[in-house]
Amino acid sequence: MGTIQKINRRDFVKLFGLTSTGIILGCNISSDKKEFIPTSDENSFSPNVFIQIQKNGNITLMASRSEMGQGIRTSLASAIADEMEADWKYITVKQAIGHEKYGNQNTDGSRSVRTILEPMRKMGATAKMMLIAAAAQKWNISDKDCKAENHFIINQKTSEKIFFGDLIEIATKMPIPAENSLKLKKVEDFKYIGKTLKSVDLKDFTHGTAKYGMDIRIPNMKFAAIARCPVTFGTVKSFNCSDAEKISGVEKVIQLDRIVPPIGQFFGALGGVAVIANNTWAAFQGKLSLEIEWNYGENHSFDSQKFSEILTQRVHETDKLVPGSKGNVSKAFSEADKTIEATYQVPFLVHTPMEVPNATAWFQGNKVEVWAPVQDPQTARAEIAHFFEIPLENITVNVTFLGGGFGRKSKSDFVVEAVALSKKINAPVQVIWTREDDVKHSFYHATSMQYLKGSINKKGQVSGWLQRVALPSIVSSFKPLSDYASGFELNQGFTNNPYDIENFRLENVKAEAHLRIGWMRSVVHIHSGFANNSFVDELAFAAQKNPVDFQLELIGKDRMIQGKSDFPYDSKRMKKVLENTAKISDFKRKRPENHGIGVAVHYSFYSYVATAVEVSVINGNLKVEQVWTTIDCGLVLNKDNVINQLEGAAIFGISLALFGKITAKEGAVEQYNFFDYQMTRMKDAPKISVEIIEAMNEPATGVGEPGVPVMAPAICNAIFNATGKRIRTLPIMDFGLS
Repeated sequence: MGTIQKINRRDFVKLFGLTSTGIILGCNISSDKKEFIPTSDENSFSPNVFIQIQKNGNITLMASRSEMGQGIRTSLASAIADEMEADWKYITVKQAIGHEKYGNQNTDGSRSVRTILEPMRKMGATAKMMLIAAAAQKWNISDKDCKAENHFIINQKTSEKIFFGDLIEIATKMPIPAENSLKLKKVEDFKYIGKTLKSVDLKDFTHGTAKYGMDIRIPNMKFAAIARCPVTFGTVKSFNCSDAEKISGVEKVIQLDRIVPPIGQFFGALGGVAVIANNTWAAFQGKLSLEIEWNYGENHSFDSQKFSEILTQRVHETDKLVPGSKGNVSKAFSEADKTIEATYQVPFLVHTPMEVPNATAWFQGNKVEVWAPVQDPQTARAEIAHFFEIPLENITVNVTFLGGGFGRKSKSDFVVEAVALSKKINAPVQVIWTREDDVKHSFYHATSMQYLKGSINKKGQVSGWLQRVALPSIVSSFKPLSDYASGFELNQGFTNNPYDIENFRLENVKAEAHLRIGWMRSVVHIHSGFANNSFVDELAFAAQKNPVDFQLELIGKDRMIQGKSDFPYDSKRMKKVLENTAKISDFKRKRPENHGIGVAVHYSFYSYVATAVEVSVINGNLKVEQVWTTIDCGLVLNKDNVINQLEGAAIFGISLALFGKITAKEGAVEQYNFFDYQMTRMKDAPKISVEIIEAMNEPATGVGEPGVPVMAPAICNAIFNATGKRIRTLPIMDFGLS
């Protein structure tokens, strides 16, 4: 767990001392994700705050990560409150603006809890020690004779107690405790951590009062809809807007040039023709009335079906050897009792968060203010600074609630569009994508083609494993001509394959990008989880063994699995989640006629997840009947939140497995909306059971994404169990099942 972050003594700082209402504590966290930087006294007056204690006892905790339904605002606040011994009823959570003083705010990769839990706990412990020191001074006793409990400091000799709010005048004069003097609570003493805590935002979510990006309103703001070239990176040749300008409410039609990112993780904007109106409907209607002639560019010839055929051919030919390969697979295959070959395909996918991309921007002189549902406000600021030559300190990005993100809203192209238009029209403007814009112009999850060949010896054991993968790389969005999967993509379940096989060979195959490629919830683990678990199920069938027993045997002896990955993991913990899932699903029980059960296990984002799925297939109608999932995510911050994340991941994974498919013809994406890119409906949602393996003394790991990669293979293996029909290409709906 080398990337679990540490914090130094000088990271803590009293920012304002005593204010008119209370004391504020801050912590500076570096933006490079790897180490914390000290905060100098010169920075003490910057609003670098995470904790504010008021005289009335109210405590405001700052949420530096974006809330998109994953419960991060509640989770991190509960960690601070637990270490402070604060009473939860006094806690309020406030969303931080995008700024480096809050550390890295990129909310992706299931990393929030695992990377800043410890700093947040230390923040709470620091506040508690300062309050204890204040009480001890007031009583003229030793700190050791005081303890914090439920928003009071208690004199353990006399049982006297002082309310937190009554100590802040003295506490602000206390020295900041050294980091090595901080004593974090033991697991058995946790008050909130590891328990079930209701979301601080539940009332706003359920009463419709939560503010999302599209809820933002500014006096005199305009609304914009943008027509973008159907072919990725195509440009405007000419346009006629006479019909659009006749629509009531339409005020202006302007061309928006493509904004090209520099080298680095910037996303730019596609450009197009923007209709500016005084209401959203007029902007949308105006866009539909435009007559535009496009320069389609070099991607016009792209055809996803032909591309699949090319990748299929390539993965059947030798290509780049991936480090970590070992033994002699050719010899293993020649000496095998049986050999099995299969090719697996995942199509292009798109995120389709329920709230489409949108942003409101106001460009005034040399300052820019943005309100947007973004996962990475700091990158948005950096992009604005670069593209519009605005000093970073003059840019404010206010983060609203996100109506779903799944990785789409970590790319701030829609923010750049809004800023560019605001500058052009000299007014605040809100850019709203339609669902069709979202489906047709996204950063897509890459398609992948994988060829696998395995051998089984006379003992029914796997003796050789060959795997080739071809997928357009995410790196292509930052660095053109990146035609091979990058190391960080291969490390997501490909190079750190869990199976203990003597003869093992991996190859990386060329695959160009013709669409914008981006990360989506679980990223390349979707490919690895599908191919590996499907193929193992095929090997188990060939060996005439139960799939669970076969997987456990294949994972092998207890050991740390390193591969060429930064994600080493413990095979013992992996086997444990698999064993538990087999138990709670009663995996070996004979299912009713036309029913089948399948299983998959995968390690991702430092967490171990195993899922079993029962399906029924009757007269061509597929129904996912029930899902059983077990997760080991180390220290659990909020049990309810973990269960919610696994339930959501199951529904997300079912949607991708059954329906997810983006295709392109003549360079243009063919899908439009939910009628041809479906989601799992409420009526089709199965019963989902989640169990959490107790591992509270292990570091906290990812929760948001690890439940996704197991869904497609578990469903496909269940279909095979029910029907004998093997599905190797997603989505499942393409195989005569409805």
